[in-house]
Amino acid sequence: MSPARLLAVDPHIAWKGGPPLVSFEFFPPKTDEAEQKLWATIERLAPLGPRFVSVTYGAGGSTRERTHATVVRIRRETTLEPAAHLTCVAASRAEIDEIAHRYAAAGIRHIVALRGDPPAGAGRYTPHPDGYAYAADLVAGLKRVADFEISVAAFPEVHPEAKSAAADLDNLKRKIDAGANRAITQFFFDPEVYLRFVDRARAAGIEVPIVPGILPVTNFAQVRKFAALCGADVPDWIAAQFEGLDEDPETRRLVAASIAAEQCRILQANGVEEFHFYTLNRADLTVAICHMLGVRGRATGATERRAAG
Repeated sequence: MSPARLLAVDPHIAWKGGPPLVSFEFFPPKTDEAEQKLWATIERLAPLGPRFVSVTYGAGGSTRERTHATVVRIRRETTLEPAAHLTCVAASRAEIDEIAHRYAAAGIRHIVALRGDPPAGAGRYTPHPDGYAYAADLVAGLKRVADFEISVAAFPEVHPEAKSAAADLDNLKRKIDAGANRAITQFFFDPEVYLRFVDRARAAGIEVPIVPGILPVTNFAQVRKFAALCGADVPDWIAAQFEGLDEDPETRRLVAASIAAEQCRILQANGVEEFHFYTLNRADLTVAICHMLGVRGRATGATERRAAG
C-alpha cells in the first residue's frame, strides 16, 4: 500500500455507512472490589450492543478458574455474547479439551485461541510435552471438541518471537486454515501500520476479518511496558501528547480519548467497519470513543438480564 491510500478523515464518515461494530475485552478480577468494578464496567458498556465481549486468560493459565467463572456469569446473567480466552501454556491436550467441553456445556460458543505467554520468570515459551504446541494446533483441537467460533491474534508490527514478518504471516495463515473465523490485532497506534498489514494478509490469501485492536492510553508508562513486550511501536508524537500530565489524570483521559477516536476515524475513512477495544476493565474512555464513532447506547444504561424460565 502506498501512503496515498491513507485517506483523510471526513468529519461525517461515522454516519455514512452507520456506526461500526465493536467488541470489548476484559480481564478476570482478583478481588471482590475488582469484581464490583468489572461488573460496573460491564453494566455501562452493555447498552452499546457489542458484537461480543472477551475475557482474558493469565500467563501460564494463572487465571483459568476466574476466567471461566467470569465468562459463565456473563452468559447466565446478561444478554452479551461472551468469548473465553484459552491458551496452550502449562496444560495437556486432555486438560484443554476438558476446559473446552465445560465451555460448550455452559453455552459458550466463542473462544479466543492463543499460544499464550509463559508464567512470569519462565523465560521463553516452551510447548507442554503433551499439549497443543501452538495456536494453530489449539484451533484445530477446539474445532474437534465443538463448532466454536474462534478468534486468533494477529501482529501488525510482527510478533517479537517471529523469525520474520513473512514467517509471522505464515503462522497467522496456519491458524486461519485450521478453522479460525477472525483475527484480532495486537494494539498499534499508526493506522497505516494496520492497513499495510491487512494488504499483506490479503495478498497471502487470508480472507477472514482482521479486526483492529484499540488500546486507549490511560497510563502512558504502562503502555510503554506493554508495547515493549509485544513489539508495538509508540510514536514520539504520542509521548509528546502526554508530557507533563503524570499528575493530571483527568487531562490524560481527555487526551487518550482524543487520540484513540482519531485513530479509529482514520481507519473508518479507509474502510474499517469493526473495532475491538482493550478496556482494561474501565468503561469511561471506551464509552467516549464509541460515542464519537456513532456507537450510542440505550438510555437505560443497564445490562439486560435474561428472562427466568
